[in-house]
Amino acid sequence: MTKRRPPSGMPRDIVLLATPEGWRHSVLTEEGGVLCGRLADVAAATDPAEAQAAVAAMVVGLAHDFHEADVDVTWDPPREPGSWTAQVTVATPP
Repeated sequence: MTKRRPPSGMPRDIVLLATPEGWRHSVLTEEGGVLCGRLADVAAATDPAEAQAAVAAMVVGLAHDFHEADVDVTWDPPREPGSWTAQVTVATPP
């Protein structure tokens, strides 16, 4: 039996943006891919820490479900208003 390739690469970095329409995210992968989207269940007026927790939980879940790996998400200090970045590191390899 051959193992199927996961539908997305291993997460490496996260970019989180506050927009008037809501919270947007981009997840950069080790393979050079980018997964972009909106946090549908997080209102635009939500506190940034809650939005960070929501996108971090999503990335942790993706890494676990698709790569059978546990990851840690570490947020960098904000460089500009409305924009945050985080590093994703493997805590337990597959």
